[in-house]
Amino acid sequence: MMWLTKAACVGEDPEMFFPVGSTGPALEDVAAAKRVCARCPVIADCLAYALAHAQTTGVWGGTDEAERADLLRAAGGRRARGAARRAAA
Repeated sequence: MMWLTKAACVGEDPEMFFPVGSTGPALEDVAAAKRVCARCPVIADCLAYALAHAQTTGVWGGTDEAERADLLRAAGGRRARGAARRAAA
């Protein structure tokens, strides 16, 4: 995970990326986390890692839990994790 040191989220509050709940302040945290991701030079690496390692919580690579679940479903689950693992290596 050499890419992690280049991530825009380094130094940000981790709670913003892993909010508790699904309304109000939690939605604001998700939106704020996605704004950080939008300016991140390693957003693709982060998303590939999240898909390859089945990260089911938090914001990773500019996506929330539901968005990653949709990506995995659309790509056939196992096939997506394998491709993401190869991309992150």
